[in-house]
Amino acid sequence: MNIQSLKPILALAVVAVLLQACGSAESSTPIPAANSPIPVTVTAIQQQEIIQPVVVSGQFTTDDETTLSFKTGGVVSRVLVKEGDYVKKGQLLATLDLTEINAGVKQAELGLEKAERDFARAENLYKDSVATLEQYQNAQTALSIARQQLTAARFNQGSAEIRAAAGGYVLKKWVNDGQVVSSGAPVLRTNGAGKSSWVFKVGVSDKEWSGLELGDAATILTDAAPEKPLSAKVVRKSEGADPQTGVFTIELQVETKEGQSLASGLFGTATITPSRKARVWSIPHEALLDGNANKGFVFVTADNKTAKKVPVTIASLDNKWVYISSGLEGGGGLITRGSAYLTDNSTITIVK
Repeated sequence: MNIQSLKPILALAVVAVLLQACGSAESSTPIPAANSPIPVTVTAIQQQEIIQPVVVSGQFTTDDETTLSFKTGGVVSRVLVKEGDYVKKGQLLATLDLTEINAGVKQAELGLEKAERDFARAENLYKDSVATLEQYQNAQTALSIARQQLTAARFNQGSAEIRAAAGGYVLKKWVNDGQVVSSGAPVLRTNGAGKSSWVFKVGVSDKEWSGLELGDAATILTDAAPEKPLSAKVVRKSEGADPQTGVFTIELQVETKEGQSLASGLFGTATITPSRKARVWSIPHEALLDGNANKGFVFVTADNKTAKKVPVTIASLDNKWVYISSGLEGGGGLITRGSAYLTDNSTITIVK
């Protein structure tokens, strides 16, 4: 289960568990005398494998969404479309002011003309043994550089406009006429017109990422149509975490039915069922102390004489058990009754 997205719910559930556990413990365990061993009940720590669903929020998009930008920076001359507009393949969408770009092309053309004259002069002088081989080669290199500079300038001139790569719709418009944009800055986002597949993108933790596999089934609910769950499956896992958020991206391919309407950017909640089982420890509610969101404490004993306070991570819980994902690797016996009177390294006596 995605702890981040369910922290408020899990926190309330943990508080309820603690209140119930404390009441049960106080009513069934006598208050020990000062400086005497504290009577406790101990049970074996058991690990088991369970299917641990991952519940996480995300957004709908399509598998052919494209973010369009200018190859070179400059002043935006015109943006010819608005959000929601339908566009055809090859349609002109936006252009840059060509004043500076055209000047760059002209400068490159003049530079090439000069390089050609210099090379012709150096070539004749070299043939007459007036210029050295090095001077001839330098002029030849300068000519090659001037040609490449003109090629680059003309390419930038041709890249000063954005055209639709395919027919579709404009989803997002970031800039307006007259704005200055840098090279590669997003200008427009488009998608296909009905031929694409819907994708649901979510962010998960590293542990959840490692537990999911391609093909794992999922169910998606939206606020727009809560009575119409969507079936999906995992089709892509990112190979690295987002450097800004630290989460890993999972993409779910959505199976849409006739009559179901989706929109790019629509939010929803996915429940992903891993095909791989997770190994957790199941402990009774009364054994958990100081629960806060997905963190808590339990007392364990390795020698049946001393209690040790151990921090644990809560994976999930139900009406009977709290499932612990980490913290109990050291083993030992779990103290289930009498823990309300314990501190770290308290002396205990075990009662049946």
